[in-house]
Amino acid sequence: MSTDWLERRELVGPSLRLSPLRTTDAADFLAALGDAAAAEAVTAHLSYHPPRDLVEAQTIIQGALDTADRLAYAQRIKTSGEFIGTTSFYEIDPALRSVAIGHTWIAQRYWGSHLNIESKLIMLSRAFDELGAERVVWHTDVLNLRSQAAIERLGARREGVLRHHRIRRDGSWRDTVQYSMLSAEWPLAKDRLLRRLSLNDKLT
Repeated sequence: MSTDWLERRELVGPSLRLSPLRTTDAADFLAALGDAAAAEAVTAHLSYHPPRDLVEAQTIIQGALDTADRLAYAQRIKTSGEFIGTTSFYEIDPALRSVAIGHTWIAQRYWGSHLNIESKLIMLSRAFDELGAERVVWHTDVLNLRSQAAIERLGARREGVLRHHRIRRDGSWRDTVQYSMLSAEWPLAKDRLLRRLSLNDKLT
């Protein structure tokens, strides 16, 4: 079992590679967001506005890299290398064996695909099976019903609402819905996620 919770290494699944995010990914980051309308939809509940150029994309990535308790990843399709979004471990606390998963977005054309399920399975396997986490946490905007539904489908439990927890990019206060999954809940959740991926394979 690994003890280096902050190790920057690639995580691999059946069809996805989660590679440590780098500023050199900025061009791919921009391309994956798509046109203005798609980029706005993808980033609607993130802390930043869609980057307008390479410099702004690099600044967003550098901000993620500069956060001490965060590991940011580029999500890429294994066969093509296509960059399809980002995700992160954050609030990494080895002493409490706790970590959060978030800062996630996937290119709009892949919404509803199996890729988000696979990405979460990769990250949850890393947290529980390799690092021995006791608790994995998710945070999402109380207004982001799509994200809440996706988190609940993973098998996470809603713990409550953190009032005025963060500030949205428009300056308004954000109430945050917090979810968690404990190590004892992981085996059943893992089995369900694997079955969902298997069902997807049979349908495609």
